[in-house]
Amino acid sequence: MTIYFTSGTTGSPKMTEHNQCSYGLGLTVNGRYWLDLTPSDVFWNSTDTGWAKSAWSSVFAPWIQGSCVFAHYMPRFDPTVFLETLTNYPVTTFCAPPTAYRMLVLCNLANYKFKSLQHCVSAGEPMNPQVFEQWKASTGLDIYEGYGQTETVLICGTFKGMKIKPGSMGKASPAYDVQVIDADGNILPPDQEGDIGIRIAPQKPFSLFSHYTGDPVKTASTQRGDFYLTGDRAIKDKEGYFWFVGRSDDVILSSGYRIGPFEIESALMEHPAVIESAVVSSPDSVRGEVISCL
Repeated sequence: MTIYFTSGTTGSPKMTEHNQCSYGLGLTVNGRYWLDLTPSDVFWNSTDTGWAKSAWSSVFAPWIQGSCVFAHYMPRFDPTVFLETLTNYPVTTFCAPPTAYRMLVLCNLANYKFKSLQHCVSAGEPMNPQVFEQWKASTGLDIYEGYGQTETVLICGTFKGMKIKPGSMGKASPAYDVQVIDADGNILPPDQEGDIGIRIAPQKPFSLFSHYTGDPVKTASTQRGDFYLTGDRAIKDKEGYFWFVGRSDDVILSSGYRIGPFEIESALMEHPAVIESAVVSSPDSVRGEVISCL
């Protein structure tokens, strides 16, 4: 049905092939349970058209649910225009990446009234808890996080009606058996860090991509035992909520400790003098790697 290029986070972009089932049925789960769309909703997804997420939430999911899709031509992101649009148009459901929400909460939200807005979602990167809290305090609305890939559609999320744990990606999508696994493909107990895996045996989930077009070796490399590897690391708590740690190749190894950059970035963001932060590693002759903050 479709071939989307991955963003090339780890290596060159790959052609990710989906069939009618993985996008048709897979995005039914997305639209019904995470976006919570109905035929009476007006949905604005701010994702740029260069991302597969634009196809998820600007085309397939709202069409399947019979919702109205709101579109706004904007050459570059302007938080004032975003807030004025949410004030002046009957948008009921809004989706934006955490970076956009971080810029929106820097504005004086008291000047804007979102009379129609009922449901806010976010995806594309982890959401810092303090941004969630600022948005909630100013608008009275929660932000429901979702996590997925070009290969998978929605893997897990905080769905409407669930308890929200700020900073968590939520629970597994109804379409998947999602686990945190070790280097041998064994399921780890709660509160232990490992690789995010989607069970593909004895039966492959209907939402998962078919293969990387023309690259069987790369396709095979994503499997570990009975699981498909997303390439991300996380912790799953006792209630089944997932907490993002980082890309498998982004985790910083310093003096034997595994450090997730996102955890450090969130701590930095709690300081009132910090507007934005990024954490990377630098080589160190003694500790292997040390943390560098930007």
